[in-house]
Amino acid sequence: MRTQDAQANQISYNAYYLDQDGKVAEAAPLRTVDADTPNLPPVIKEFADYYRTDRGFHPRSINSNGSWATVMPMSYMNTRLMNYAQDIKVPTLIITGEVAHSRYFSERAFAKLSGTNDKELVIVPGANHVDLYDLVSGKLPMQKFVDFFNQKLNNN
Repeated sequence: MRTQDAQANQISYNAYYLDQDGKVAEAAPLRTVDADTPNLPPVIKEFADYYRTDRGFHPRSINSNGSWATVMPMSYMNTRLMNYAQDIKVPTLIITGEVAHSRYFSERAFAKLSGTNDKELVIVPGANHVDLYDLVSGKLPMQKFVDFFNQKLNNN
């Protein structure tokens, strides 16, 4: 892909996503999608509801204005981080949404945390991936963060 991009003097962007079954599904680049576009795949709709509205739009955000370049190695980042999950020895809190397309990753990460028994996985009822970005949905469990940090960082 790098060679084709160089020869064409342009960058190719991803126009796909992985669905909940891990299958590749075609989608339009987010920069061409408005939040009210009909018949969007559920994951693309979630991201459009956030990144393509005032809630999460930023003029320099890749997620607001474009897609990841096809040749970026971002898709490999998770794999390498997971290789060291067993080395985490500190209290760990992982929060995911019940209907988040990324829930599987949180559950796998939690299972790999073998270096600590002081770990907690919180699955927020009814929350999707984007619901946990901010307080707009009312689903982000802020008190859970407060309790966790007060308990784990308090030396009394």
